Amino acid sequence: MAKTKPGKRDLDSYTIKGTNKIVKVGDCVLMRPSDSEKPPYVARVEKIEADHRNNVRVRVRWYYRPEESIGGRRQFHGAKELFLSDHYDVQSAHTIEGKCTVHSFKNYTKLENVGAEDYFCRFEYKAATGGFTPDRVAVYCKCEMPYNPDDLMVQCEGCKDWFHPSCMGMTIEEAKKLDHFLCSDCTSEDDAKKPSNAFPVSPNSEPKVESKRRKR
Repeated sequence: MAKTKPGKRDLDSYTIKGTNKIVKVGDCVLMRPSDSEKPPYVARVEKIEADHRNNVRVRVRWYYRPEESIGGRRQFHGAKELFLSDHYDVQSAHTIEGKCTVHSFKNYTKLENVGAEDYFCRFEYKAATGGFTPDRVAVYCKCEMPYNPDDLMVQCEGCKDWFHPSCMGMTIEEAKKLDHFLCSDCTSEDDAKKPSNAFPVSPNSEPKVESKRRKR
């Protein structure tokens, strides 16, 4: 009769090979891709376990980059944006290259400096169908696009909506130099020829834009 192999055991943590960085359940990690020319995969560690030979494996929940999703990358997707998918997997812990931080969208917009290991997530993603949760988000400007934290936006002092300088016929440099701004809808015919000025603040806090937010 064959001898039964000892079972697996759960681990509290794992030290990334060649470093002193410790990974625990709930941490976000960078994982080595099979194609060395691609950026590392990003995942959230759900479980760490070792077998009877002390081979350590991690159960992970994958984050997808916009270009990896069915719909692809769109204009409003930030450079550091990720989608938390419903795709789970088990991988060797040796494929973990480092740790990273996946911020909430709100917290990401408050960062003074965005580091190489900083990402953000505002959507959950169903890998099989391409569906998103939430399926509707706030939109801004005449173009009615969701907010991209990489883009400068200016706020109208009249309606309190936010606008891309390019949609208002101005450059980013011009927007940064100005002090006041009224959108075309808020500018009366008598004031149409007066210069419209803008202050360079993007919609990072919800109260400033609540009255003009639309769902899409």
